[in-house]
Amino acid sequence: MAARDELVRRDFADGVLTLTWNRPEQRNGWNADLENAYFQALDDAEADETVRAIVVTGAGKTFCPGVDSGRMDAAAGKPLDLSARRPFHRPLDVRKPMIAAINGACAGVGVVLALQCDLRFAAHGIRFATSFARRGLPAERGISWLLPRLIGPERALDLLLSGRTFDAEEALSLGVVSRLSTPEKLLSDARQYAQMLAAECSPTAMAVIKRQVHRDMVSDFEATYDRADLALTALAAGPDCREGVDSFLQRRTPHFASLAADFDPDSLLGD
Repeated sequence: MAARDELVRRDFADGVLTLTWNRPEQRNGWNADLENAYFQALDDAEADETVRAIVVTGAGKTFCPGVDSGRMDAAAGKPLDLSARRPFHRPLDVRKPMIAAINGACAGVGVVLALQCDLRFAAHGIRFATSFARRGLPAERGISWLLPRLIGPERALDLLLSGRTFDAEEALSLGVVSRLSTPEKLLSDARQYAQMLAAECSPTAMAVIKRQVHRDMVSDFEATYDRADLALTALAAGPDCREGVDSFLQRRTPHFASLAADFDPDSLLGD
């Protein structure tokens, strides 16, 4: 299959893998095939020690406007069986940094997919909507857990209950995204940030920090503190800490080891 025909295009440079949802004729409407291709690309990125950061974007003029409209029409009013699908929260378990480059319309499940990334860059002028309440649906795929933790319960309820449209500038002010770029610079800005992580930060430390943040949001302070001490004890004695200190004192770029494919951050954080 030619690269232009792949459901998820993969482009790799300087330690950064860019994944592009590639259904521009359908505006990158979400379906099972695209979902499977995306999750497989994440699996492969996890196993590839040359990949240190991941950028996710959409082909054409949209990021993801939600479920494919044809699929939505066919499924409306009928029982929905998701038992054969992989857990939709797969991106949250990726140990490597994920940056969403939101290049166009982002609605419904597209918002969920963006929120599953660690950081979100958006193009000026694009529009967002959760949309679920306007389709007679609940807050889907874990967005009722993700969104309030980013922007607070009241603001999350505003966006979820109303399903209203909001633009990139409001998304920035709410905290839905962290950075805005011109449409022309969006992808390069996201890649530049990802390349900084790939070049200057320890893959092992980043994997542990990601896991800490996700676990600590549902933990009490004492458990969080104790896990941090466990990780500190382990990482301080490791080669990345030595390299991080040496490179800082010598004013040079660090040379951190790649993230081992079988590394489990929980092994340093305890039960």
